[in-house]
Amino acid sequence: MIQLKTIVPLPLKDKLLQRPSDIWNETISFQEGEWIKIKAPSGTGKTTFIHCLYSLRTDYDGNILWNNKDLKNFSTTDLAAIRQQEVSIVFQDLRLFPQLTAKENIEVNRVLQQPYYNQDVIDTMAEQLGITHILHQKAGICSYGEQQRIAIIRALVQPFKWLLMDEPFSHLDEANTLKSANLIATECTKRNAGFILTDLEDDTHFKYSIKLSL
Repeated sequence: MIQLKTIVPLPLKDKLLQRPSDIWNETISFQEGEWIKIKAPSGTGKTTFIHCLYSLRTDYDGNILWNNKDLKNFSTTDLAAIRQQEVSIVFQDLRLFPQLTAKENIEVNRVLQQPYYNQDVIDTMAEQLGITHILHQKAGICSYGEQQRIAIIRALVQPFKWLLMDEPFSHLDEANTLKSANLIATECTKRNAGFILTDLEDDTHFKYSIKLSL
C-alpha cells in the first residue's frame, strides 16, 4: 500500500496550493493492484510526483508511506531492495544508457538479483512492440519512440508490485501506444501489480481503478 499524507513539493508550494488537486496537500491511499491514472497539465508536478514516489526527491512537506513505513526513513539498502523487487519505473526522460545497445539496456534490469524472466522474454516483448530490428543498435541513435518502447520493456522484465510511469506514450503513435498498453496490462494482470501513470490528457488505454487530477 502507498499512502500520501498532505505532500507538497517545496519548490512548487506557492503555485500548487493555489489550485485544486486530488493529490497535493491531500491524504489518500493506493492499494496494491490498483491501476491509477493521474491527469495534469504541464508544469503542475507530474514528474516531481513520480520522483517523490521513487525517492529521487525528498524536498517535500508531508509523508509518503510504503507499507506503513515513511519513505524518508528508508536506508539506502532499503531503497535498493524496494527498487529491485517491489517497484519499477518508466521515466519521462527514459534514462537509457546511450552507448549500450537496446538489449543491453533492458538486460541491466532483467539481471537485478535473481532474474524474473529468462533472456528470451526480451525478444518476445521486442517483437510485440515492433523493435526487434533495433535490439543490437546503440540506444542513443534510436528514435525517441523506439527508446520509449525500450524503456517500457526494461521496466517490465524486473520484479515489481508497483509500476510508475511518467507520460510513457508521449512519442508513440496510436498503434504503438495500443501495443505497449496491452503489454503493460498483461504484465500487471499476471503479477496482480498496480501502476501509477501520469499524462496530459484523458485516455482509454486501460481499465483504471482510480482517475485523479494533479
